[in-house]
Amino acid sequence: MYIPKLDFGLMLASLPFVLQGLSYTLGISLITFLLGNIIGVILTVLSFLPSKILRNLIRFYISFLRGVPALVLLFLLYFGLPYQLPALTAAIICFSLTSSAFIGEIYRGAITGVEHGQWDAAYATGLNFWQTIRLIILPQAFRLSVPALGNVAMDLVKGTSLAAMITIPDIFQKAKIVGGRTFDYMSMYILVALIYWGLCILIGFCQHHLEKYFEKRFGTID
Repeated sequence: MYIPKLDFGLMLASLPFVLQGLSYTLGISLITFLLGNIIGVILTVLSFLPSKILRNLIRFYISFLRGVPALVLLFLLYFGLPYQLPALTAAIICFSLTSSAFIGEIYRGAITGVEHGQWDAAYATGLNFWQTIRLIILPQAFRLSVPALGNVAMDLVKGTSLAAMITIPDIFQKAKIVGGRTFDYMSMYILVALIYWGLCILIGFCQHHLEKYFEKRFGTID
């Protein structure tokens, strides 16, 4: 029985080449996380307006993008349009849209978790809907959303590996190149798995400290 062996020498020698793709991995992740948050916040706020048609459109948007695999959407954007988008543009649009659907649901749940009496108190002081959302509700919703947003950030970092399917030279694509050159995909895939793991550990570290910061400044959530 064939038992694959790891070539630690190859992994170490290939590390600088693989890390050349880190700027794409982190860049796509950061941009799409920020855009996903912006779109998600807009969707969430609009969903609290009294328009039933608007709420149904938002519900359809979220349901569709949560239900369609990111790889399918990525291929639709890159291969399916009459005019082919640049690979990087297609990846950013894809991951921004998919993350916005999940982030929108996170914020919606967080806003409903804010005590309703705070809406009444804000209105009683003369604030309108938009001022109440911006100054009172969203800051608390963000605090409640930090753990779930950390998970989305981790999923985005890992999900960017799909961009290698449309030739974006991220760390996964770089590892594939070395694997194809040396016929040792096992060692290279283990290497790239460790890199993704390290990135997720870093995100978890930032999430933990952000939660501690909010707890220290505002106290624990009841």
